[in-house]
Amino acid sequence: MAKFELKLPKMGESVAEATLTSWLKEVGDTIEADEAVLEIATDKVDSEVPSEVDGVLIEKLFDIDDVVQVGQTIAIIEIAGSSEAPAPAATSAAVEEAAPAAAVAQTVVAAKDAVAAPVVSSDDRFYSPLVKNIARAEGVSQAELDTIAGSGKDGRVTKNDMMSYLDTRGSEKAAPAAPKEAPAKAAAPKAAAAPVSVNGGDEIIEMTRMGKLISHHMVASVQTAAHVQSFIEADVTNIWNWRKKVKTAFESREGEKLTFTPIFMEAVATALRDFPMMNIALDGDRIIKRKNVNLGMAAALPDGNLIVPVIKNADQLNLVGMTKAVNDLANRSRTGKLKPDDTAGGTYTVTNVGTFGSIMGTPIINQPQVGILALGAIRKVPAVIETPDGDFIGIRMKMFLSHSYDHRVVNGALGGQFVKRVADYLEAWDMDREI
Repeated sequence: MAKFELKLPKMGESVAEATLTSWLKEVGDTIEADEAVLEIATDKVDSEVPSEVDGVLIEKLFDIDDVVQVGQTIAIIEIAGSSEAPAPAATSAAVEEAAPAAAVAQTVVAAKDAVAAPVVSSDDRFYSPLVKNIARAEGVSQAELDTIAGSGKDGRVTKNDMMSYLDTRGSEKAAPAAPKEAPAKAAAPKAAAAPVSVNGGDEIIEMTRMGKLISHHMVASVQTAAHVQSFIEADVTNIWNWRKKVKTAFESREGEKLTFTPIFMEAVATALRDFPMMNIALDGDRIIKRKNVNLGMAAALPDGNLIVPVIKNADQLNLVGMTKAVNDLANRSRTGKLKPDDTAGGTYTVTNVGTFGSIMGTPIINQPQVGILALGAIRKVPAVIETPDGDFIGIRMKMFLSHSYDHRVVNGALGGQFVKRVADYLEAWDMDREI
């Protein structure tokens, strides 16, 4: 019988790793092709990893809460009715025959293995295969590893804990030499993590995994980009009246509800085409001018968190296509059916703070993008209306557009002109437009 390696698939251009959140199959279970074996989570979306073959799960290589790199083998599945040699052995043989340099590398690794005793888990201390591999590659001994404070579930040492330790390794020379003091030092981070006093009646609520990821992402964005905002008020009376006039016929013909969101997204996509330097990313000192206009659309999840699915090539869609894309992504966001690729590749983001009753907001940029637009609530307000016969006061439907942009590469002129162009497109809406 042959063995098949189930690997973590590629999940979008910006996703390099994922956290294993649950196993859906146990060792010994029969698995059919395309049947989900485990669940993973990235900083953007949760997803299932299906099997590519029929077989029996014979080995799990990672545990829950372990971080897995794209391309790493997660599990071994035994396939019936095949006598082919396992892929790993064939690959190793090919490397040994074709590359003398690889033999040198293997010798170095073997030397490290000979110097350092193998790392093992115990009843009090569990180490994942990934952590063991890092320890072996970096020459971290069992005694040294046991002193590292773990931030994972039940105090497990994670990849990030290892990376942080290796970054500062050697700066505290006394730590490896004084193992008796290690437990006190290892406990210090846990004591520092809860400086807030808790009184009787206070409730302690653990942050969700996604909440923690969003928190880190937001802090990193503020620390990275020079945030500045421009605001403008747009008169959307024509859009309000036009939608009211056509929405029933639109839904009857297309089978889709026509909300305001696709109308606003169409205006933003068109404005990005007019101002391509808003459709960029910053990579160090290099500006990457994006070819495609991929609009991120912040959507609320049932638990209150936000996720940003992406409408690919949004500037190429007509209103019908935009409506179907918006509704599809919104529905799959609410039901947890998004795929990793649905949140990848965004070049600019739009968030609708008006959904929650806010008239404006100052959103945080979704890195590595350089701009994000917040749509405020549509309000019925008194306004001065200019006519050839003079000015008068009338009732209009208005909303605020709040544009946050990265002042490192977007100056006030470009940031202001862009949001003004979006408002111009909204205010110039044709009441006779066909659907």
